[in-house]
Amino acid sequence: MMTTRLVLWLIVASLGLGGVAGYQVMQWAAAPVVSHPDTPPTKLIVIPEGASFQHVAALLEREQLIKSRSAFLLLGKATDADRRIHPGEYEFNAGMPPAEILAKLVSGRVVLHQVTIPEGFTMVQIAETLGARGLVDRAEFLRLAQDRGFIRTLGIEADSLEGYLFPDTYRFARLTKTKDVIRVLVDNLWQAFTPELRERAKQVNLSIHEVLTLASVIEKETSVDEERPLISAVFHNRLRKNIPLQSDPTVIYGLAAAFDGNLRKQDLDSKSPYNTYRVKGLPPGPIANPGARAIRAALYPAPAPYLYFVSRNDGTHQFSSTLEEHNQAVEKYQRRPWRRMS
Repeated sequence: MMTTRLVLWLIVASLGLGGVAGYQVMQWAAAPVVSHPDTPPTKLIVIPEGASFQHVAALLEREQLIKSRSAFLLLGKATDADRRIHPGEYEFNAGMPPAEILAKLVSGRVVLHQVTIPEGFTMVQIAETLGARGLVDRAEFLRLAQDRGFIRTLGIEADSLEGYLFPDTYRFARLTKTKDVIRVLVDNLWQAFTPELRERAKQVNLSIHEVLTLASVIEKETSVDEERPLISAVFHNRLRKNIPLQSDPTVIYGLAAAFDGNLRKQDLDSKSPYNTYRVKGLPPGPIANPGARAIRAALYPAPAPYLYFVSRNDGTHQFSSTLEEHNQAVEKYQRRPWRRMS
């Protein structure tokens, strides 16, 4: 790696500048735009894919981050860095010397944006969250999440990636390809779905797709950690007894855009495959993207005989083993039993 002094002399020679005057000019060009001790405000600069080094130098000069475009071009040429810069979004300030700016471009130290995907978000909500941050194109994300050819490249046999986009806090660079963002979310799921959990799925006779489906329903039914294994117990018991799950969230998912926030009796009569009031067994696929706790609850239900639960209207549920107990709970906590399990 050339020293800064040697690079300066090479630039002086390239420009044909003479003696002390030439060296002083290059010293000026190699210095930061702002030299006072206070750090100047940062600027976010996006280097587009395929941008030429001349374009980059012009952009930096226009944003007043370097003093001389010509000197920056020569600096890049002299250090063989002009063909090694990486596209992306960078954070620079006018107090940075051109050599430091160039080093950052060559190393690809781009800005990473933190984004949290909450547990229980649907793939539509995830696309909207990432799209609102400018990290993906919403439409492209949803298209890929339902592209069976692309989904198979991820080792998944499903009609969509609903349930396979793991909720977590991520850090993505702008201009990251949408396919790569999706791969990160899916890879994170496989890290969470440990060999122990895979083995447990075999023991309870559930495929990974079925585990994620059940976990997604549990995720949408409760946000209380202590309740997840109990909700799971209700569903496992119902599946074993061939009783419909009768889960409101599955019905709502099947209604999609038609749902206005109020679940009506006619909705419970819909012919959607996600209507678990009419269709026995699990719905055809996940209704959201479950987190690690819901996945574990789906695999490790509480050893409880419950077949029913009803909301206490405070975020928790009353669990019952018999229909009589359940009806009493409904009478106590709800006045509209047709909206709850029966």
